[in-house]
Amino acid sequence: MRNKRLGIWVLIACFAAGSALAQDPAAKNMTLEDCILGALKNNLAVAVQVLNPRLADEALSKAREKFLPSLSMSFNNRHNESASYSWTSTSTTGSILSKYNSYNFAINETLPIGGTLSLALDSYKSETNQSLQTINPRYGSTLSMNFSQPLLRNFGSTVSQREILVARNNLEISEYDLHKSLIDTIYSVEQAYWILVYSIQNLDVQRQTLKLARDLLEKNERAVEVGQMAPIEVLSAQAEVATREADILQAETQVKNNEDTLRTLLNLEPGNQAPLTQIIPVDKPPFEGRTVSLDEALLTAIDNRPDLRSARTSLKNTEIDLTYAKNQLLPGLNLNAGFSSPGVSGDRILYLNNNPLTGVVVGTMPGGASDALKDTINFKYQNWTIGLTLDIPLANVLSRAGYAQAQVNMEKALLSVKNQEQQAYLEIRNAVRSVDTGFKRVQAYKVARDLAEKKYEAELEKLKIGLSTNYTLLQYQRDLANARTAELKAIVDYTVSLAGLDRALGVSLKKKNMRVQDFMKS
Repeated sequence: MRNKRLGIWVLIACFAAGSALAQDPAAKNMTLEDCILGALKNNLAVAVQVLNPRLADEALSKAREKFLPSLSMSFNNRHNESASYSWTSTSTTGSILSKYNSYNFAINETLPIGGTLSLALDSYKSETNQSLQTINPRYGSTLSMNFSQPLLRNFGSTVSQREILVARNNLEISEYDLHKSLIDTIYSVEQAYWILVYSIQNLDVQRQTLKLARDLLEKNERAVEVGQMAPIEVLSAQAEVATREADILQAETQVKNNEDTLRTLLNLEPGNQAPLTQIIPVDKPPFEGRTVSLDEALLTAIDNRPDLRSARTSLKNTEIDLTYAKNQLLPGLNLNAGFSSPGVSGDRILYLNNNPLTGVVVGTMPGGASDALKDTINFKYQNWTIGLTLDIPLANVLSRAGYAQAQVNMEKALLSVKNQEQQAYLEIRNAVRSVDTGFKRVQAYKVARDLAEKKYEAELEKLKIGLSTNYTLLQYQRDLANARTAELKAIVDYTVSLAGLDRALGVSLKKKNMRVQDFMKS
């Protein structure tokens, strides 16, 4: 009997492949692995999800730019000319002419603990034709450093690096979401593939039953012709043939619909009016028993389900927002410190009797910009400041709405995570139960099909010796066809339930030796 059943399966498989190839010369044989890889590479929904980690990574890079130093440079050139209106500002030309050039180079940086640090070098040159000048032209340079550090509000790495921490978590969330999208796509492909396999095999079973009905009709017509059977028996056989033909039409429609579903997942829609590519699945649903422990399944899901890991990471963002909102209730207390080192040089003008009021210049002592810069670098003149500033906004004293809102969001996020865990556990329990039930259903339908075959064969022998009727035989034919279809459906349902269990546990990629990084675009 086992060899006989194996022969029936081989016959069905060969007939399915042969009939499919005959229908479309552009048919494409595809294994389940081919379909999964094709969907993961070409599916449009997956392609959209693949872009999200790239966007999140760029957002993280942008957030990190906050702590990159910024360089600023400026140059000013000023030229002023005015009439002389005082004896102290007279000139040989009758008008006062002043020239001023300045240069500024500064580096500013935000520190990881919330403070700011700046380093600047200012240089200038001042020249005028006014009288009574002691240094003309005059060169100046100042090296300054300023430091400001919040001590209460906006203090600490968590607050200062809030955008970076959130962006990093969002990157993880996008990767988990991509992982979930890949798992869902794998399950959808497996489900569509095996349903297509079932519909093709079901179509072949319907064709076999139609052939049996037509053989019986032909046999009855010959029997009526020779007077061995009443004409009513021919009508019964004709009605059965018509019913089987209607069943085939419905089965053919199911094959086309299921093939369209799989083709859409693989993104094989034709372009430029090209004909549809017919997909011929070459794999057959394996029937292997699988024992699953609910406790082990729950532990596996906790470690592997991407949606649960995404929810926990999202909870971290809510915790960061709560920490930030609590910090913003504190008053603003800032430590400010500054240091500067100026330097001045230029051409010193020597007057008669060392008195500029005489207006008599007796000589000059030359000086250059490098002398001023040397004094600055050598810290010849040191100046420093230090102080504290306190800022107490009344909004933080009278209203704590922002912090209260963050607390509510935190409570909401915790409940959301718990609810998602409950839904996941429910899905896992249903998946484990479905696998166990599916395995038992296959075994039961195998027994039912064996019995239907034996009953049909026995009834066929009884008809040969006149102990049965055509009507009874047609009933047994229909029962056998239904039993075969039910067994095929049970095997496919069990195979799909195994894929559903892998999805519920979050191990679909791992079982197929794939990684999320393999599908992420750099």
